[in-house]
Amino acid sequence: MRPPLPPFDEESAKKKVQAAEDAWNTRDPERVSLAYTEDSVWRNRDRWVTGRAQIVEFLKDKWERELDYALRKELWGFRGNRIGVRFQYECRNADGQWYRSYGNELWEFSDEGLMRRREASINDLKITESERRIFGPRTPEEYGKSIPIQ
Repeated sequence: MRPPLPPFDEESAKKKVQAAEDAWNTRDPERVSLAYTEDSVWRNRDRWVTGRAQIVEFLKDKWERELDYALRKELWGFRGNRIGVRFQYECRNADGQWYRSYGNELWEFSDEGLMRRREASINDLKITESERRIFGPRTPEEYGKSIPIQ
């Protein structure tokens, strides 16, 4: 079991979103993968990923390329066992170029609270280091605060 469990209400959906943000900000692929079913299916940009082993490999590759990765997620909507999320993250590449990535995710959960489907659409924007606004994981005082569009 991975509470909160579906069906989601607003409070439990917000908790699920914050838990996902917190886990991804650890940049620990093994830990993150435990929130997904063994046969979870992802669409991430133009890539398909199936199962925990592929999730771990995908995340290892991602965080080797996306240095100083820091993420913010926000609940967009929920119904039954599904949650819609908008997110932004910032990272830099090995050459020092910073990016802010904007995206939306659609999540579907098993009765045990594990994500069995994740569809992510993501756009990247080059930014300068001085334009950064996401610096590491949120503090508890920041939980629930909206992320700006621009």
